Amino acid sequence: MEGTIKTKVENYTLRFAEEKDIPLILKFIKELADYEKLLNEVVATEEILMESLFVRKAAQVVIGEYEGTPVSFALFFHNFSTFTGKPGLYLEDLYVRPEMRGKGMGKALLSFLAKLAVERDCGRFEWWCIDWNEPSIKFYKQLGAIPMDEWTVYRVCDKALTNLASEF
Repeated sequence: MEGTIKTKVENYTLRFAEEKDIPLILKFIKELADYEKLLNEVVATEEILMESLFVRKAAQVVIGEYEGTPVSFALFFHNFSTFTGKPGLYLEDLYVRPEMRGKGMGKALLSFLAKLAVERDCGRFEWWCIDWNEPSIKFYKQLGAIPMDEWTVYRVCDKALTNLASEF
């Protein structure tokens, strides 16, 4: 899918990000991190994003524009389920600027990504949500999303990652 993608929300379109969007993507990442009270954890730079998104192609970004102005984004990548034997689509971040929320833009982004997952023959479409974000949790459940309460996410990063790697 190339170019501008129309949505059901009037004057709201989607498009895949291009290299020129790197500063905008980083700005959205920081706005989202600030909302999640995690701004101090953002270490991404424009250079890192350029390498990860456009050189290594580790993830993709969709930009949402209202009347031509960027107001939202979604960053996603493919994972794999051994149970389904198929790739999945994993949504890392979805962000809609606060003044634009409640207009259907988040749902349009999620619907587009679900359509993309179906077109790419993915077995699943998944994401995480911070436990305290009740409005989002309620919204996701209305869409038919199921919380995976019986699973706990484990993460190894920073010094622990380096230490584990050095054990090999």
